[in-house]
Amino acid sequence: MIDLVPRASTTSDAFNAVAEPRRRDILGYLSARERPVGDIVEALGLAQPSVSKHLRVLLDVGLVNVRRDGRQMFYRTNAEGLRPLHEWTSRFERYWQQQLIRIKERAERD
Repeated sequence: MIDLVPRASTTSDAFNAVAEPRRRDILGYLSARERPVGDIVEALGLAQPSVSKHLRVLLDVGLVNVRRDGRQMFYRTNAEGLRPLHEWTSRFERYWQQQLIRIKERAERD
């Protein structure tokens, strides 16, 4: 018998939120600078309701911040919210750097 653990909600933490590829696309697009929702919709070719839903999840877990200017909402990445993701993935970066060094050393020996 397989014990199935229920999947955590996408709004429970940053790791679950970025499991969705469109949210990663949105974060990537916002990494350069603050943007209004309309720019995100246009650049990524997604429907506005879908973008708004994804932005709500990203906002709820602290990966983006929002600023209102009149009727427009401007979103930007939240560096502090991204810190746990960066710290976790940086462990793998060190691993891959070591792997590349080993490959280079092996190639230079042959």
